[in-house]
Amino acid sequence: MQMFMLVLNREECLEPILEEMLEKGIGGATILESTGMMRVLNDDQNVDLPMLGLIRHFYNPERKTSKTMMTLIRDEQLPVLMKIINDKTGGLDKPNTGIAFAIPTTFVEGLDTNQ
Repeated sequence: MQMFMLVLNREECLEPILEEMLEKGIGGATILESTGMMRVLNDDQNVDLPMLGLIRHFYNPERKTSKTMMTLIRDEQLPVLMKIINDKTGGLDKPNTGIAFAIPTTFVEGLDTNQ
């Protein structure tokens, strides 16, 4: 099993991703509203780091939040899920789209792992 996480900057892609996940038999995701580090630092007027001005130039100031999706998946579901995400977002390799990663999970309780 894998603990899969997606931090999605393009929030308009979330529902299409979730719908196709259900179609492909991947469910049980938890969605959280999240805020990135640069957004927090940009909103904090007391922070004055030398490189911050340069970094601010590269991020989207109009986007206030992101959506973070967490779900447990079987190992064989990972390529299916990544295809869904890349198809619906146009690719996580595009700027300001999001980031995804998976962490091997060694223990799960309270989940029907036969599904």
